[in-house]
Parts: sequence; C-alpha cells; structure tokens
Amino acid sequence: MTVDGSPTKAFRYQQTLLYGQYTDQITDFAEKEAAKLLNKKQVQKNNERPLKHKSQVEVKEEQYSKCQDCARRIQKYVTKKLGEDWIFLILLGLVMALVSWGMDYASAKSLQAYKWMYRALHPNVPMQYLAWVTYPLVLILFAAIFCHLVSPQAVGSGIPELKTIMRGVVLKEYLTLKAFLAKVVGLTAGLGSGMPVGKEGPFVHIASICAAVLSKFMSIFCGVYEQPYYYTDVLTVGCAVGVGCCFGTPLGGVLFSIEVTSTYFAVRNYWRGFFAATFSAFIFRVLAVWNKDAVTITALFRTNFRMDFPFDLQELPAFAVIGICSGFLGAFFVYLNRQVVLCIRRHTALSQFLTKYRLIYPGVITFLIATVTFPPGFGQFMAGELMPREAISSLFDNYTWAKYTGDPQILGKSTAWIHPKVSVFIIILLFFLMKFWMSVIATTMPIPCGGFMPVFVLGAAFGRLIGEIMASLFPNGIIFDGIVYQILPGGYAVIGAAALTGAVSHTVSTAVICFELTGQISHILPMMVAVILANMVAQSLQPSLYDSIIQVKKLPYLPDLGWNHISKYNIFVEDIMVQDVKFVSSNCTYRDLQTLLQSTTVKTLPLVDSAETMILLGSVERSELQALLQRHISPERRRLLNKEMQQKLSEAAYDGHSKGPWTTLPKLKHESFAYVDEDEDTDEKGEVRERSGEIATQRLHKNNTADYCKSDSSSFLCQIDAWEQEELNKNVCFDSCCIDPSPFQLVERTSLHKTHTLFSLLGLSHAYVTSMGKLRGVLALEELQKAIEGSTRSGVRLRPPLASFRDTNRTSISSEKVSQATQVWSRQDNCMVAEQQAADLGTESPLPPCTHLPQPSYVHEEGEVLCSPYATDAELEEMELTGPVAENISDILKDISIHSTDLDEDEEDEDVPL
Repeated sequence: MTVDGSPTKAFRYQQTLLYGQYTDQITDFAEKEAAKLLNKKQVQKNNERPLKHKSQVEVKEEQYSKCQDCARRIQKYVTKKLGEDWIFLILLGLVMALVSWGMDYASAKSLQAYKWMYRALHPNVPMQYLAWVTYPLVLILFAAIFCHLVSPQAVGSGIPELKTIMRGVVLKEYLTLKAFLAKVVGLTAGLGSGMPVGKEGPFVHIASICAAVLSKFMSIFCGVYEQPYYYTDVLTVGCAVGVGCCFGTPLGGVLFSIEVTSTYFAVRNYWRGFFAATFSAFIFRVLAVWNKDAVTITALFRTNFRMDFPFDLQELPAFAVIGICSGFLGAFFVYLNRQVVLCIRRHTALSQFLTKYRLIYPGVITFLIATVTFPPGFGQFMAGELMPREAISSLFDNYTWAKYTGDPQILGKSTAWIHPKVSVFIIILLFFLMKFWMSVIATTMPIPCGGFMPVFVLGAAFGRLIGEIMASLFPNGIIFDGIVYQILPGGYAVIGAAALTGAVSHTVSTAVICFELTGQISHILPMMVAVILANMVAQSLQPSLYDSIIQVKKLPYLPDLGWNHISKYNIFVEDIMVQDVKFVSSNCTYRDLQTLLQSTTVKTLPLVDSAETMILLGSVERSELQALLQRHISPERRRLLNKEMQQKLSEAAYDGHSKGPWTTLPKLKHESFAYVDEDEDTDEKGEVRERSGEIATQRLHKNNTADYCKSDSSSFLCQIDAWEQEELNKNVCFDSCCIDPSPFQLVERTSLHKTHTLFSLLGLSHAYVTSMGKLRGVLALEELQKAIEGSTRSGVRLRPPLASFRDTNRTSISSEKVSQATQVWSRQDNCMVAEQQAADLGTESPLPPCTHLPQPSYVHEEGEVLCSPYATDAELEEMELTGPVAENISDILKDISIHSTDLDEDEEDEDVPL
C-alpha cells in the first residue's frame, strides 16, 4: 500500500487484500503486439517497394519467389490433409529401419569375415588363436576410441539416460548428431566383434536421437514441435521405434518402451508409437527379403513347434520353476553388474590407472572372453564358436539333443552343442555359467552396448537346460488321459529367455517380444506364468538393470513409492520444503539482483511483490536476470548515455561551473603514450651505455607523458566505476524480462503421495509452496527424492508383492555435489591491469565495467560451489549434470557416473548381497 492508501501496481498486477488481480488480459496484450508487428512489416514492405522499372534479374527473382510461394502452398496443403504427425512418423520409421538394417548387414558381414579368417587358418592352431583374439580386440578398441573422441555420451545402453530425460531433466549432449554417429559406429563395431553385447538398449537411444533431430527439422514447418510438452511425446515414439525395428517386433517394442522409460504414459501417443514401430519393422523385414536374408517376411528366430498341444498341464510346475529361478538369476545379474563398477571405483589407484590408460580395460576383457571361447581350446566344451544370434537359433531347435543318436551334421548349427566325450547337460551348463560372467563384465565396457540380448541368450540356455533335463526324465513324454505329450526343450528355451529378460528389466512385455521373435503364440500361458513369477522374485530383491545404472550414475531420477507405506500419506510438503528461499522482489535494485545472482546457482528464481508481502507474481529464469543486469551496466549503454549527455551539454549554455558525473570523460591522446624499451640501453655485458643530453631529455619527457596518461586512465576507470555504482542503485525494470506468470504451486498440506504423483505426471523439477498467495518455500526434486527414500528406506523402490524380502536397512546413494576449483580475481588487480594496458597501447581500457569482472565463486561449508552471476545455463548444467571427461573410471565403465567423484567408503554397505 502507498502512503495515501491506494494499492500498488507492479507488472500490471494490482495488489489487494488477499490474492490481487491482473489488470491486463494476456489475450489483449497478444492482439496488440500482433497488430504492431503486422503494421511494422507492412510499413517496411511499402518503404522497400522500388519505384524504378524492373530489370531482368529482378524479374527472375520475382518468378523464383513465386515458385517458392507455390511450393509452400503445396506443402501447406499436403500437411493440412495428411497432418504433420503422419509425415514425421513415416520419416522416423523409414530412417530407423534403414539404420537398423544397415547395422545388421555390416555386423553380419563382419562376423562372416571373422569366421572365414578363423577357418582359413585351420591347420595352424596358433595362427587360428591369434586371429580369433585379434579380430574382436581391434573392433572393440576402435569402438572405445571412436566413442571417446566423438561423443563420450554414446557409451553404455542409453535407456537410463532416456528415463531421466523423459522425467524432465536436461542432460547435455545426449541427443545430438555427434552422439548418434558415435552410437551407430561403435555399436556396429561391437556387434561385429562377436562379444556378448546387446543392440536393443543402444538402439533405443539412437532412435530417440533421430526423433529429436527430426522434430527440430519438422519445427520449420510446424511450430508445435518446438513446444516442451511435445518433446517428451517425440522421445516416447522414438523409444517405441527403437525396440520395434531392432528385432522386427512392433507390438512388444511399444509395450517394452512404455514399461522401461515411462512412469505415466499418455494414451494420445499410443497410436503414434504403434504406427511408427509397425512401419519401421515392416521396412526392416522387407529390406531383409530384398537382401535375400529371408524368403519372405517372417519372424527373426522362427520356431516350428506343434500347434495343437505343445505342452501339457503337468509341465506347468517346471515352467513355474523356470520363472522363480529366473527371478533369482536376474537379480543376481543386476547385483554383479553394479558391484563390478563399484568395486573398481572404490579402488582409487586402479581407477586412476584405468582412467589414464583407458584402452586397457576393454582390451583385457575382450582378450579374456576371446581366449575362453576359442573353439579348439575351452570353447569346444561350451559351444564357443557360435555367435549370439546363432546360439539363439540353435537353442530354439525342435530336436532333443539328449536323446539324439544320429549324425550330428544333420543338426546344422546345433552340432556345436554335441561333444563325443562330454554330455549335453555339461556343455549347456558350462555355456550358461561362462556366458553369465562374460555378459556381466562385457556390458561394463566403454562402448555402446546393451544388456537385453546377452540376457536373452542366457535365459534361452537356462530354459534349454531345464527342457533337456525334463526330456531325459520323461523320455517317452508325459501321458495324460491316454494322450502322450512329448517334451519340447525348444519351448522351454523360449520361456526361459522371456523370463530372465523380464526379471532383469522388470517388464512383462518380454513375453510379447518372444511371441513376435518366434512367430508362435502356442506357449502363451506358461510363458506368462514364468514371466510374472520372475518379476515377483526379481522386484523383491533388486531394482531393474536400468534403475541400478541410474543409482550408480546418480542421475536425478525420482524413485517410485513402495506399497504399504502409510508414512507417504502422513508426510506433507511443509515437512520437507526449503523455507529459506532466494527470491527476487519487484522493487529490488540492480545491486540486490547482482548480490542474489552471486549467492545462488538455481536456474529459476521466484518473483514476489515485495519482501514484506511475499505475494508470488511468477518466476524468472536465471539467464533472463543475467541478461537484464548485463544490459543495464554494459559498456554499450554507458557510451550511449554518455553520447546523449554530451549532446545535451553541447546544446545547453556553458556557465563555466557545471561539473558532475556526466562531464565528458577526458580524451586520451594516442601520441602521449610512448613505448619505452627498458632493455634497449643495456649491452650484452649488462653495462649501461652513456647517452647524450638530447636523448636523456627526450626519455625524461616520455616518462612524464606516460605518468600523466596513467593518471588520466585511472581517472577514466574511476568515473566508469562511479557510473556503475550509481546505476546499480536504481530499481530494476522488468519490462524487457520474460516472466512466467504461472509457476507450479503447492499448498503446505499436500501429502507426499500426491506430490510424487504430480512431479511424475508433469515432469516437474521444482514447485513453489504458497499459502494464500504468499511464498512459503520451494520443493525441488532433490528434497522430494530424499523424502521418498527416507520414508521407504530404500533406493529405487518398485511395487513388488514380496517387498519384505529385500533388505530394508539398505541406504540409498545420495547425490553428491561436484566441487570445482575456482580462481578468484580481485577488482583492484584487474583495474591495475586495465590501466597498464591502456597506458601501453594508447587505447581505451579493454575491460568492461568493473562490476563485470569475474566474481569469486562462493563456497559453502559443505563444499558446494556457487557460480558467478554471469554463468550461463549451459555452464550450470555442465556443473550439475556432467563432470570432466577424464576425471574418473566412470568414463571407462560405460560412463557410469555423471559426477567425477568416487563413492565414499560408507556406501559400501549400500548393496546387500542376496
């Protein structure tokens, strides 16, 4: 309220007793601005209209512009009839199908060359071993070097980062063309090496990058693609296409992408995902037929199980055993994968060594795996000569290997599983055990690699082992109601593959993927039973593989609330919010704004009416405030105001006594700055030569002139400083600042459950807590994450029915702040440097105003570094979400940590073994 009792106004906002009201309508303001822009363009067009006769060049330009206008009209008509979504989805599906087929073609040719090189050296076993080890070693090292040089963000799976990005967090350089190129080249080299690495996870990342780039391209024609809410929809479609065209499974791909990446899914994207994934999978299989890889459009790993009764109800207990055991094995796989990374990270010396020599880790792993799988060596007892896809095709075979007594060559690829001196059970068991630890450590290499395909092979081997055991226990089949049902070990392999992948990823859609991969749905009932049981056990013991990577990388992802936790309804926002809020008031000065920017690093600041009323008017981005402050005290504005004042003073009568801060600054003459070389009078022996009186007099004159000019430069800088100090004391004008008038707000009594739902649904990073329109506090993602972990006493909690089996005393990894060393420059030293440069060069001081000098970074007691007020958003994101590339072994092990700090010793108790 003012002195006379009338309400104050700020930003066309009228303050009343409670909430206040806006006096201007946004729609009216938008109409006025649009009319102004239209009139301005019309005036410019009329002013630029030529009055002379048109030349031939102008006629050609006009015709060309008419052609362009015609093309735009045709484009507008087509997009109006078909819609931008259809064009975008068709382009996305077509591009990803071509990329997927190209990668498969290149990796298949690479594996063919690998096998040909090995067989060409058949009599010479040492040369065979050298070729068997060297070929994958070269490809893996090339993939590691290429990714490190082009884009380190391409390392690893990519699904954990996509979950975080779709959650609303911005991760730098993860959706760029450089990451796309590094991912495609590195993944092709990894698949062509024969190592146990997967394609599905990295390909989801590739498809998301392609969707993001295409959305930017489509934004030229339609502005809706520039909206932030549509960006998440685009990434959702990209994930579905990535899984769909990876194996030609559109239905399972859409469902799997939803389960893996989304907490809440918008049904409006359902048709987009199915259309793009189906179109992409269709083109992918058509290209395979065109290349004569297949006779017609069929499943990738087609099976030929009998369709009438492929299993009996008495086999359901065996299928249930596969599901339960797959749950334990999947949890153990996730546990080992995390412990490999944490173990190396805890050993500082080993971590620093592998960071310095980053090719040693992937080289050692590749050499070890290739040596173990060498066919004439230990590989003959574990079907080591089979590549991953060959292993899957043979494991889905209809033949029962334990009962087969004919010629092994008739089995084709399955011949590798039959050894004249070793039982089939031993070979399958050794294959499962060896491939288990190989897959665990191979997925930690710093190359683009996923875990779906290696786990799929492991599950197929485990199911095949159970199937062969059942076939040996019931050699004549199971007799029920007078009907004999033969045991099909291949069906057990399919069920085991779906169950183990479902346990590792905590998804049920792997069953649908298996249906599409095999082309048969005959085992739908036992497969669903096994997958559900595997999920129940695995969710009770460990988080999913992607959530585990999120934990280890310390990505800012919001964990889910567990079941049967009454505390989530008894905890409110007022209990967990931050009450000491940094805010901007509408009547603050530029000095207050500068101090605020120096004391905080948050990207968005609340705007209140005044410090007394604390009525929330909106929120302002940090970049907007930085630009506002820089414009106000910029050298350009100072020179403009000085020029205007000089014009006013020249027009006014001069009385000989007027002098003030706006007096014309002293002009420094260029000839007054004399360059003096202090060493020119010293000979090689260090003796000073004698000078004539004329030269000495000239040098003395130059020194006096330089001293005089230095005093003028000092006076010049002091006047600039005085002008800046005067400008900083003025009130801030927010008219040119972009203000969000409707930031998300919560009330103090909002429960933790409802807050978690709102943050997850809307992808919020923070929310302001208000009471009767007054700002009370702020709730960020970090506070909410700590509250959830404190209430559930766990890390990433899903919704397991058997949640009591997991150790509730396990503490989660708390997010660590990055401490950066900062250099402090004093204002006095910079001014002295500026004076010296001005004195030496004879020009105006190169420094901006003194308030623009780099401010020292303020450091809290906890070690948190607060940036200078002029740090850009990109720098802030880099400080918060990324660390130096070569700081930690995290870059070596699939870019496992976005922070460059190691885990503390007290975090060793975080993961409890099974």
